[in-house]
Amino acid sequence: MTGLRRAAFLVAGLAACLISCSNQEERDVPEAICGTRIDPGLTRALVTSRDDLHEFNRVDRSEAITAPCVLLSGREAVLDFQFSWDDSATDLMYLATGTGSVSHVSEPRSVALAAKTLIGTDGAISQAPCRTKSGNYFTLTLQLPKIKPGDGDHRGDIERFMRAYFPATLRTLGCR
Repeated sequence: MTGLRRAAFLVAGLAACLISCSNQEERDVPEAICGTRIDPGLTRALVTSRDDLHEFNRVDRSEAITAPCVLLSGREAVLDFQFSWDDSATDLMYLATGTGSVSHVSEPRSVALAAKTLIGTDGAISQAPCRTKSGNYFTLTLQLPKIKPGDGDHRGDIERFMRAYFPATLRTLGCR
């Protein structure tokens, strides 16, 4: 085999390896979480472990019943969502700072989005009008149980995720 031919095979082999390696990185995080398509890069920034990612999903969009959806790594929750429908708007700060475990978010701050949104150091809550048979408002709570409550390093990642995820979720709900 000539040197030129060997070099061509080497380059082709390296290119195939680079493509397959980058595809593996993209596949390690799902493209849809809890029924909503999302850029895996936004999810990857929030997920501390990507081993054996799978969902536990109790959300039934057609019934619009309050329910959880959890992205798990093995047996540990890495993204914990609560989908909720209500007749009236909820005080998000009350939910975020309350003593309950379902919607608690540490150090919540309002951010300017089309929907009411609070971003914390370990999660977020967004709410928008959404008329369904189960209510007039939809609230989505995101909690990141693997991120320490006082760790402000992820606040920007959480905000970027919610800016994409919440509007995409609203589009899947059939709000009127």
